Amino acid sequence: MNPNTLDHIAFWVTERDAIVDSATANLGMHVIDRQDNFTLIGSDARRGKLTLFDAEGPRERGAFKHVALRVSSLDGVSDRLELPSGIEIRLVEASTEVEYDLDHVALYTADPDVTAEAYLDYGFQRAEPRDGVPRVEVGGAYVELHEGEPADSERPLLNHLAVLVDSADDHKRDAEELGIEVERFVDAANTFAVFLWGPDRVRIEYVEHKPTFSLT
Repeated sequence: MNPNTLDHIAFWVTERDAIVDSATANLGMHVIDRQDNFTLIGSDARRGKLTLFDAEGPRERGAFKHVALRVSSLDGVSDRLELPSGIEIRLVEASTEVEYDLDHVALYTADPDVTAEAYLDYGFQRAEPRDGVPRVEVGGAYVELHEGEPADSERPLLNHLAVLVDSADDHKRDAEELGIEVERFVDAANTFAVFLWGPDRVRIEYVEHKPTFSLT
């Protein structure tokens, strides 16, 4: 398995339009795609994004802690924003080609060191801890693993995290050879994607952009 970068973080939400309004007003994002059941937002369609799926009724925190976006400067800007539905956004000052690109997603797990090792089977790479927090890397972005109860909820806030790959089909085959559970394979308008069950039952999408990918 060899994912290229962290492509998007997807959530189940009950206030999709309110989240979009707040994110586009405060985070330099725009609507990249809107469908009947989801909205895709970001500053660049080919960089880190957020996907918002409609959910019926409130969701539970589950494994999700926060998601962080990378900006070149925090001067005069708050480094935290609470979006509706309980999505906490943090801003990290760092060198970046695109403002508000994904820096990391933070997840709760019972044993961060063990979970970090488990992510290596999914193509993530070892990374130096940040402030003592174990993490893994994919294409310069990170998954941070904070000690806490991930709560195996039937109504989690986190829908999935997605990594960009050259071939979704190759990653499906790799997962099957490694004994990793494949949830489903999706042939969508702009992408091919395979969904796997990751550590703590966090769904991981391996998404391939089709040659006709045209989102902006």
